[in-house]
Amino acid sequence: MRGHWVPGNKFTLLENGEGFFPRVFECIAAAEREVLLETFILFEDKVGQALQEALLVAAGRGVQIDITIDGYGSPDLSPGYISALTSAGVRVHVFDPSPRLWGYRTNLFRRMHRKIVVVDGQRSFVGGINYSADHLADFGPEGKQDYAVEIEGPLVAEIEQFVRAQLQLGQQPPGGPLTRLLKRKPAIPALGALPAVGHAQAMLVTRDNREHKNDIERHYRIAIRGARQRIIIANAYFFPGYRLLRQLRKAAKRGVDVRLILQGEPDMPIVKIAASMLYHHLLGAGVKIYEYRERPLHGKVALTDNEWSTVGSSNLDPLSLSLNLEANVIIKDRDFNQHLANKLEKLMQGSCKQIHASDLPESRLWVGLRSFFVFHLLRRYPAWFGWLPAHLPRLTPAEKLLGEAVVDHINEGQAS
Repeated sequence: MRGHWVPGNKFTLLENGEGFFPRVFECIAAAEREVLLETFILFEDKVGQALQEALLVAAGRGVQIDITIDGYGSPDLSPGYISALTSAGVRVHVFDPSPRLWGYRTNLFRRMHRKIVVVDGQRSFVGGINYSADHLADFGPEGKQDYAVEIEGPLVAEIEQFVRAQLQLGQQPPGGPLTRLLKRKPAIPALGALPAVGHAQAMLVTRDNREHKNDIERHYRIAIRGARQRIIIANAYFFPGYRLLRQLRKAAKRGVDVRLILQGEPDMPIVKIAASMLYHHLLGAGVKIYEYRERPLHGKVALTDNEWSTVGSSNLDPLSLSLNLEANVIIKDRDFNQHLANKLEKLMQGSCKQIHASDLPESRLWVGLRSFFVFHLLRRYPAWFGWLPAHLPRLTPAEKLLGEAVVDHINEGQAS
C-alpha cells in the first residue's frame, strides 16, 4: 500500500544524464529476470539508441521487458525502432496514442509523465530524467539540469508492485460504465519483502486521476508546514496552487530560510513568465528566489530541515498537480538530505542569480492588479482542471500502432 513509510532503504542521487544513463544501462545489462520501464519521453537519438541496444541484449538472453512510453511525449519513434524491440520480445506499451489533427498532437492533457525503472525487483530508479540527448551536457546550451535516484531496499518491491498494477489497469478492456471502471482496483500479486540495505525511510507517492489526485502536493504542504529551519525547492515549472504558496509564505514569515530555484533560461518562455508573476507575492514574505542561468532547469527536487527530501517527476504547475500521472519518492534520511542540499547550494552559488524586489521595476498598480488575478486564478485552477475528462490510463501495444502506420504509409503511396 502506497503512502506509508518503508524503512531500510538506500538512495543514491544521480545528477543529469551523465549520472543517470550509465547506471540504468549497466543495471539493464546485468538483469537476469525482468525490466520494467516507464518514461514520458523516448527519442530516437544517441540516448534512445543506447537504451534500445541495452534492451535488445537483455531480451536476447531471455529477460522479460515491459516499457511504457507516453503518446504525447514520444510521438515520433520510427517503425524500425519499435519493430526491432517488439521482434525481440520487448513489450512496448503506448499511453494514450491519440491521432494527430492537421499535423498537431491532440493528446495534450492527462499525460503519463512518470520516469521509473525496476530491474529484477531488486533495484529501482525514480526521477525526472527522460531518455533523450538533451539531458547530456554535450547537447549544448539547451542541455537540461535534472536529477533522479537509484533505490535499493524494501521500497523497490512497492515500486515494482505499482508499475505492475499500472500495466494491468492500462490493459483492461473497456466494459461497463466509466465510473465503474474508474473505481475498479486491479488484482496485484503478492511480492516478497526485500531485506534492509540502508537506514533511509521512504515512500512512493503518485498522482493519478482516480484515487490519488493531490497526494504529491499534499505531501509538499505537510513538509513545508512542518519545516523549522530551511526549505529548498528546485522545480522546473513553478506555478503551484494557492495553498502551497500560502504555506511557503507562512514558513518564511516564521523565520524559515525558504529558497526557490527556478528557471532563468527556460526551455519554454511561458514558464518564466508564469513563475515571475508570483515573484512579488513571494519576495514580500521573505522567500528567496534564485534563477538558474546556466541552462534549462528540468529538476523536480526539494528538501526541508535536515531529514525530509523528495525526488521525482512532478513539477509544481497545473499539468503536474492536476492532470498528469506522476511519481515521486519521499525520503527521510539525514545523509541524503545533506548531500542534496550540498548539490543545490553549489547550484545557487555558482549558476544562479538571486532575484530581489529591486530587480522587478513595476508600477504598484500593475503589481496589485496582477496579484489580484493570480490570487483568484491559483485558488481555483485545481478545480477547473478537474473538469477535464478523467479518461482511463489506456495502454496500446506498439505492434498495433506499427500496423496502423504501415497501412497509412501504403495508403499514402497509393494516393500519390
